[in-house]
Amino acid sequence: MQNIAPYLSAISTVIGLIVFIGIVWWAWSSKRQAANQESAELPFDLPDEFIKDKS
Repeated sequence: MQNIAPYLSAISTVIGLIVFIGIVWWAWSSKRQAANQESAELPFDLPDEFIKDKS
């Protein structure tokens, strides 16, 4: 078991790196551009709760 531990650690590190790069690639892909733009503008689309009604 002591001979396998370093290999398991290395393999899990490589798998984690591949998953991380995959998530970054997916998040920055051109298919996600519209969703990212919509999410970026979300805070500005909320109604302003602190403006008093002037009617």
